[in-house]
Amino acid sequence: MNRDSSLATWRALALRLEEEVGHATIGVARSVRLINVAVFARGHVLLEGDVGIGKTTLLRAFARAIGGAYERVEGTVDMMPGDLLYRAYVASDGTPRVEPGPLARNGETLAVFFFNEVSRARPQVQALLLRAMAERSVTAFDREVQLPHLSVFADRNRVEKEETFELAAAARDRFMFEVPMAIPADPAIRRALAFDPAFHDADALIESVGADVVSYQDLNGIAALIQREVRASDALQDYVLTLWRATQAPAEFGIRIEDSGDDLVLAGASPRGVSQLMRAARVAAWLGERDYLVPEDIQGVFHEAIAHRVFFNPVVELRRAEVAREFTRLVLQKVAAP
Repeated sequence: MNRDSSLATWRALALRLEEEVGHATIGVARSVRLINVAVFARGHVLLEGDVGIGKTTLLRAFARAIGGAYERVEGTVDMMPGDLLYRAYVASDGTPRVEPGPLARNGETLAVFFFNEVSRARPQVQALLLRAMAERSVTAFDREVQLPHLSVFADRNRVEKEETFELAAAARDRFMFEVPMAIPADPAIRRALAFDPAFHDADALIESVGADVVSYQDLNGIAALIQREVRASDALQDYVLTLWRATQAPAEFGIRIEDSGDDLVLAGASPRGVSQLMRAARVAAWLGERDYLVPEDIQGVFHEAIAHRVFFNPVVELRRAEVAREFTRLVLQKVAAP
């Protein structure tokens, strides 16, 4: 099979994966697409949203559709790094036992790891998670546990501020996307969520998702093929470099938010952030049945890939939730597309 037909075959499976996940979700089509892009770009995702809007159901649906092991942990203020690597308990015969923890027990079969309320975990715990994300490996029981197929998803508690630890800039930069999930505004969807019993049984929803649509073991190879085969023209590359500059020096482009002046941004997107933007955009182009990039591919993932990597001055940072979207909108508006 040639490369073109390989990409077409995998694309059909990727779109079917989205369709299967859609059986367990409603009103979050954009979030499903963005997570699908991250899965095929081999990136990690930070989810933003209120409690009880279906984040866990969405991730369980993806985990079922790609197979492999799924683990979920709840962040707590007393959690220690070892809790991710070891599980200590007393056996039925009264003897103490230690077994591998959630990051270590599945080894190479671990495909989806969901850290719920990561902002409740101490910085030491977050640091271990960062290592697993960056290196796709951890050390447990005096040996290196390889996690080559790992995709990490985390969500932050954005309502409660007591006993929480805000993610450091380096931690946020490790995530390819920060995906917002909101309660759907559509009245018909809200009615279905409230009154349709089908959406009240999460386990039954997950069972409705086709299993192993795309094998988690194939994702690294598919991702590498997409990155090699989807091209970026010189004009497109210049466009991305100008967007990058605009995140670092917005005043040069006339970008201001209220009376922020010239010190709106303390730090713009990092080189890693721009490379992650490009990885995601290539997957978006591929899903759009193209082997070349167009500005819409960049624009379609720009906010989710870049906004959490831009750090504003302290006064503006307090209003990040409302400012970040406006900032990325202005960057795209002020920089002319080819």
